[in-house]
Amino acid sequence: MQAAGVALLPGIRRVDIMGVALGLAHVRAGIQNLFTLAQYLRRTPLDAVVFIDHPGMNLRLARVAKWVGQRVIYYIMPQVWAWAPIRMRLIRRRVDHAVVILPFEEALYRQAGVRCTFVGHPLLDEVAPSYDRDELRKRFGLESSVPVVGLLPGSRESEVRSLFPLMLQAAAQLTRQYPGMQFVVAQAPSIASELLASLSAEAGVRVHVAKDQASEVMAASDVLLVASGTATLQAAVVGTPMVLTYRAPWLTYWLARWLIRIPWIGLANIVAGRSIVPELIQQDATSERMSAEVSRLLVDEQAAHRMRTELCAVREALGSSGASRRAAAVVLAECRA
Repeated sequence: MQAAGVALLPGIRRVDIMGVALGLAHVRAGIQNLFTLAQYLRRTPLDAVVFIDHPGMNLRLARVAKWVGQRVIYYIMPQVWAWAPIRMRLIRRRVDHAVVILPFEEALYRQAGVRCTFVGHPLLDEVAPSYDRDELRKRFGLESSVPVVGLLPGSRESEVRSLFPLMLQAAAQLTRQYPGMQFVVAQAPSIASELLASLSAEAGVRVHVAKDQASEVMAASDVLLVASGTATLQAAVVGTPMVLTYRAPWLTYWLARWLIRIPWIGLANIVAGRSIVPELIQQDATSERMSAEVSRLLVDEQAAHRMRTELCAVREALGSSGASRRAAAVVLAECRA
């Protein structure tokens, strides 16, 4: 945001945590951020306030902004359709205009009385229409004629420490089954190279590392092992068959199971409205299950082709490129209103 010309407020601390297992330092930092931002909204006249994602913080701040008379726009809405439909009433009171990126959200919010515009998914601006697989494999030091499995263990350190060792164990099992198989890991900018290197060394598995090139890793691979999150939708846009996996602290997992009202966690499955990508969650997220599902997609050409076709339909459902431009147009229109 700063590189794009946004003036950042001083005193905002980074809180990089997911789930309910928060330490006292995280709670203190979160409360401090909430207080600092609320004070800023109370004393600063603005044409509009644009909240992006992060409902735990932003729905509270939206209340403050609305109370002082600010115009509230929310971009990338909370996924209340998945876990808390009752929050629709709260959103209706606090949000003037919802800007959504998933195709089915517009009707849901409008039915709840929330002004809403579907702009398409910004991933369509980040992913190229097509990729040269041979060129990408050459860039990553991979053989063009040998199967490649892409590993995407997540963008949070806790996710990587939980999932990457399992992915590496699955890679070791696949190597015994298919000698010469290659593995490339997509390193998120937030993950230290030393962490990936140490975990790979412990597992005794050779992996090629590509930093901040997730789409390219996806396009270069035959099959992907992907941590649940936006990366699963990104893989759907690229069109590479995948296996979704995730493990969370058990308290977080059981709370999520109690709250979530839909049968999937993968965005590709949610957009499709059916199970098109296998989901290995919690106790099912084992190296044996991972290697078995990857092997199935490598060997069963019909299954892989069917998934590619279904992922193509997901991509088409996300709209067309230019989502960020259309979202900006909504904000500017609200400022002029």
